[in-house]
Amino acid sequence: MDRSAALALHEAMLLTRLTEERLVKLFRQGHTMGSVYRSLGQEATSCATAFALGEEDLIAPMIRNLGSMLVRGVSPEEIFLQYLGRGTGPTGGREHNNHFGGIARGLIAPTSMLGALIPVCAGVALAIQQKREQRVVMTWIGDGGSSTGAFTEGLNFAVVQSLPLIVVGEANGWAYSTPPAKQMKGPMSARSQGAHTLVVDGNDANEVFEAASEARTICLSGDGPVFLVCETYRLKGHAEHDDQRYVDPAELEAWAKKDPLPRFEAWMKAQGWNPDPKLPAHLEARLAADAEHALGAPPPDPSTLLEGVFSG
Repeated sequence: MDRSAALALHEAMLLTRLTEERLVKLFRQGHTMGSVYRSLGQEATSCATAFALGEEDLIAPMIRNLGSMLVRGVSPEEIFLQYLGRGTGPTGGREHNNHFGGIARGLIAPTSMLGALIPVCAGVALAIQQKREQRVVMTWIGDGGSSTGAFTEGLNFAVVQSLPLIVVGEANGWAYSTPPAKQMKGPMSARSQGAHTLVVDGNDANEVFEAASEARTICLSGDGPVFLVCETYRLKGHAEHDDQRYVDPAELEAWAKKDPLPRFEAWMKAQGWNPDPKLPAHLEARLAADAEHALGAPPPDPSTLLEGVFSG
């Protein structure tokens, strides 16, 4: 990673954190249409993996992968409009949080059914393989989702067909309020279905970036898929309505010391690549303006209720 890449990745991580903090404020003020699902402590995993991809590659994020969407060009204003259910938002007020996509943007919309994106992405990767295109598909999965049948079947299919699929396993310590040890045996990496498996420190942005770059190279050589397990931690509850009472405060304190943002900033400073000290204030001002614009945007027009609705 060179200086320009490091600075861009740092900005993406910081933007992710500040965007989510602004969303929390909107939630507590009663403006959002539902809860807020944060990636606090996991920004390196989400941002650095997406940052390692090419413009032609596809991503299929999950609820905690806002960072990957920002890396791929989604704007904070779009996110605010979506969370506020505004008619000018990406889904016209018909969906919530980051549930939107656009193939032209290389973005496959998330789904709440955990594990379901794995077979979807395997199908997309199969089409890429059949067309002999030089690109990959990346999606993410957490501890809980990696124990679902859809995850197992989808990844197994990708292994058998040697598909250009990267599945990023976010080993973040919890499946809602259930620790992994209470729902599965062994580490997440043991559920690779025979895929190339890489295990990295998910709170080290540079290490994650290097591993994701390696995973992409493996897939482009025809030897995919790759299961990239990033060992990280969810520093907030499942969502803002979850107070984390089931978490040992000492565990939270220990992981807070491994916060990926200051760790990456320290690494950058060691290279002599100091981030712009004015960047946080600049991003905060931009986010405040975007949020204000979203608050002033109109709700959906009731007359459009049946538009975009399909029946069989």
